[in-house]
Amino acid sequence: MLFHPDFNPIAFSIGPLAVRWYGLMYLAGFAAAWWLGLKRIRDTPAPITRKQFDDLIFFAVLGVILGGRLGYVLFYKPGYYAAHPLEIFSIWEGGMSFHGGFLGVIFAAWIYARRQEIGFLRLMDFVAPLCPLGLAAGRMGNFINGELYGRVTDLPWGMVFRQGGAAPRHPSQLYQFALEGLALFVLLWWFSSKPRPRGQVSALFLIGYGVLRFIAEFGREPDAFLGLLALGLSMGQWLCLPMIAAGLALFAWSRR
Repeated sequence: MLFHPDFNPIAFSIGPLAVRWYGLMYLAGFAAAWWLGLKRIRDTPAPITRKQFDDLIFFAVLGVILGGRLGYVLFYKPGYYAAHPLEIFSIWEGGMSFHGGFLGVIFAAWIYARRQEIGFLRLMDFVAPLCPLGLAAGRMGNFINGELYGRVTDLPWGMVFRQGGAAPRHPSQLYQFALEGLALFVLLWWFSSKPRPRGQVSALFLIGYGVLRFIAEFGREPDAFLGLLALGLSMGQWLCLPMIAAGLALFAWSRR
């Protein structure tokens, strides 16, 4: 049995300003995407220029933050936020959804592609391999905060989290770090290193993330205010199913 190190969520303070590890992980994720994108632009044919990519990163940041927050509000606590609408803006109190952030990035990229007259699927094929390391950074932020821990387990690597009681639990943040982050990055970076039919890299991202997140959710404790839903699946798993279906449809279309 292991014990969570119980990190201080505040990395450092500058006067009254407290800089949190979770915010630093977001910053690290965007920095990794930016660096990988520059490498792809330099080494391979890319659908956008360096300047366009810098602008796209700005749009993506807005999409992740706004989409992630609105996704959490609509997917997880619509009733609560309908009764407390002003708390929607209290992002510092936590509450972000990957699936909402994902939709936010897609919307932001769609707007940018139209403005710059870039093929949307070509742009998304370029962006998809840049994302998993950012997802990995976010899961590491969850682990540092000791949040989104797993279900109770008797496996030898079970970990006691201060917020999760005395029973050892799956370190599900690390499962997701390894699966949705590192493994998905390796798969997409390898797959996209050669020319592929338009839309195929994006399709693989949808399928890969959906399947890996679906698997990881079996070790993650469901949100207390939701529990398990129909068929014993979590909200995260239900949200992954349309991703997988859309990915399979897009992959089949791209092969034609």
